[in-house]
Amino acid sequence: MSQDNNRLLLELEKQRRDINREIINPKIPELSLDSLKPVLSMVAHARAAYISELIDIANISGGNAPSSDQIKQLKACREHFDELVAAMNALETVIQRDYLDVKGRG
Repeated sequence: MSQDNNRLLLELEKQRRDINREIINPKIPELSLDSLKPVLSMVAHARAAYISELIDIANISGGNAPSSDQIKQLKACREHFDELVAAMNALETVIQRDYLDVKGRG
């Protein structure tokens, strides 16, 4: 890769960071481990509901193919869980890329 390309990519990354930080940081309060616990709990509850629904369907159906209604309910649980996981992943990316402020320990 040419030196000009490398320079452009470095500038692009810097501008992306600056613009994202400028837009995201004012909209979200400074994060801490304590402020993230409700988010983690919400994702865990959605995961538990999804897996619990699967086990319930298996127990009700006795190992036979689930009904269309059961699949609809399982799909709804998965969509809730997947959406929360995607949002959590986006939050982790925002933290990793230093787009918002986080509270240090202490």
